[in-house]
Amino acid sequence: MQETIHTLVVGGGQAGIAASAHLQKRGIPHLVLERERIAERWRTWRWDSLVANGPAWHDRFPEAEFEGLDPDAFAPKEAVADYFERFATDRALPVRTGVEVTRLERHGDGFRATTSAGMIEAQSVVVATGPFQKPVIPTVIGDPAIIQLHSSAYRNPGALPGGAVLVVGAGSSGAQIAEELVRAGRKVFLSVGPHDRPPRRYRGRDFVWWLGKLGKWEMKAPTPGTEHVTIAVSGAYGGHTMDFRRLAAMGVTLLGRAGGYGDGILRCADDLRINVETGDRNYLSVLDEADAFARAQGLDLPEEPEARALGPLPDCVTQPVLALDLRQAGIAAVIWATGFRLDFGWIDMKIFRADGRPRHQDGVSEVPGLYFLGLPWLSCRGSAFIWGAWKDAERLAGVIAARR
Repeated sequence: MQETIHTLVVGGGQAGIAASAHLQKRGIPHLVLERERIAERWRTWRWDSLVANGPAWHDRFPEAEFEGLDPDAFAPKEAVADYFERFATDRALPVRTGVEVTRLERHGDGFRATTSAGMIEAQSVVVATGPFQKPVIPTVIGDPAIIQLHSSAYRNPGALPGGAVLVVGAGSSGAQIAEELVRAGRKVFLSVGPHDRPPRRYRGRDFVWWLGKLGKWEMKAPTPGTEHVTIAVSGAYGGHTMDFRRLAAMGVTLLGRAGGYGDGILRCADDLRINVETGDRNYLSVLDEADAFARAQGLDLPEEPEARALGPLPDCVTQPVLALDLRQAGIAAVIWATGFRLDFGWIDMKIFRADGRPRHQDGVSEVPGLYFLGLPWLSCRGSAFIWGAWKDAERLAGVIAARR
């Protein structure tokens, strides 16, 4: 089968659905191809208890609310996936599921996509496959007795073998998984790297509200490398600030960044204290900016001086473990919450940097007619979030319409 369409959108997650909605508004003929189901990553690449990290009033498209969910609640993963499916169905968006694009190449003034269902030619292509493509596992632990899996394959504590668990990576995913495991009675070790640690709520407002008021969602990556600093925050258990002191008090042993492995020993960097204290400074800086904004705007929001009480650092931070004997610690499983790398090997065009990221300006690539959507820091800090993808999609739809 061979088809011709003006604009082809590759990917049926939040970015692809947002692109389709805005292309539809502008009357641009288009087709969305999704190799699995709409928002499949939310269903099968997440653990069972995952909820959104932002409240329902915030983590959504502006044109549709979550059904049957309190605006201040945190949507479970299945509710998020259902939200996108319902959004696409209600608007009759042209989404074709179960079709994989295996190659994209230039063809005349446009493009040719090879798919599992035949060839498709298009004048414009929006690559909306998102950032969660190839799980990253940075260290090889050569012990067949220890189960190892990426956070995308973790489901629940009961699915792991008995024994202690090492979680590597303390962004939102790693920190939440570690908390779930320790709440389930597991002995947990958590490797903590550099992170931002905003307050969940402050002076009666969620941190997403504060970041919006302080202009932080619109900021560009300030220095090379900072786009990879994780945010440690949680919507689980009603939502709370991810305080690593609290996790330590619950029984989690905190470690520095995981390094090399040999002879049953995992080496840990001597950076745990500086990582925790840098996260604290980030936390306090948000409080400072929020207070200054509230004063300047005359906001009638209750002051919250107790939010600044951090407490002493736990012993595992002041006397860190630098060499962890996995067998001696009773570790039966390692969960790598170490993120993903991009995989655009199916795009047959020389537009990628050495790190695999496409060369683009706010999603507009060097190749006329080729666009990227849904990537972290695509145009600003908010680009990888649901509402951020919506804003970027609106802008790119305008670019496509003007080119048309």
